[in-house]
Amino acid sequence: MTIQSRRVRKAVFPVAGMGTRFLPVTKANPKEMLSVVDKPLIQYAVEEAISAGIEEMIFVTSSKKRAIEDHFDKNYELEAELVLRNKRDLLEVVRGVVPSGVSCIYIRQPEALGLGHAVLCARPAVGDEPFAVILADDLIASDGDSCMKQMVARCEERQASILGIQEVRREDTNKYGVISPVAEKDGLYRVEDIVEKPSPELAPSNLAVVGRYILTGRIFDFLENQGKGAGGEIQLTDAIARLMREEDVFAYAFEGKRYDCGSKLGYLQATIELALVHPEVKDRFRKYLKDFSATL
Repeated sequence: MTIQSRRVRKAVFPVAGMGTRFLPVTKANPKEMLSVVDKPLIQYAVEEAISAGIEEMIFVTSSKKRAIEDHFDKNYELEAELVLRNKRDLLEVVRGVVPSGVSCIYIRQPEALGLGHAVLCARPAVGDEPFAVILADDLIASDGDSCMKQMVARCEERQASILGIQEVRREDTNKYGVISPVAEKDGLYRVEDIVEKPSPELAPSNLAVVGRYILTGRIFDFLENQGKGAGGEIQLTDAIARLMREEDVFAYAFEGKRYDCGSKLGYLQATIELALVHPEVKDRFRKYLKDFSATL
């Protein structure tokens, strides 16, 4: 089974994780709601999906993530207050969180059984369509087309599943799904094999999947019968390895900069660098950084 010219209309956002690396702030707040400048991580992820023409956002969530639902819900009281105060610019910001024509669906993940299980939970909403998977922890900034828009274009060209990849340090391969690649052209690779969190000496390459996928609906059949893999979890990587036996899977080295906002350092780097291009604060913030750096 291939994509068969079907447009990618749906994106799955696995957001049920506990965010333990950011405790104590994530004790009561979803890690996906951590703000980079003035938007939460999950909004950057949704905006990326929208830029690629995706219309249906499917959040695989948990009972402690109601703030995500509230963020993407309509807030009549806030909008009425902004209208009353004639703050039209802020009103447009609030209304633009979920543009017209975009819908949101929320599905509970009953147990924390890994990324593969979280994706499987979305099956009733996805059906047999091709769909994107976007991990909000990986914030990807691009000067041109967004990462997902680039991947959708390659998906339409190849009519196959596409994995978003980038080079990582060899000593870090044990943190990622790593591919065995055959180079095609323009940053595209045919995937011959994929291994979840291999040790550096056993990794087939240093090209790692970094939180962006476009998959055919066939992946659900493998996930449904997938045993536990690395870390005692149901790994999406293992199901992709089985999918490759039936259909082509490609990987794309996207253009853009990835920030690992699942780590404190990556989150701070994203905050600083995105603040430096934010139209409201960039000039004053740049001056502040120059002045502050002189004191170091």
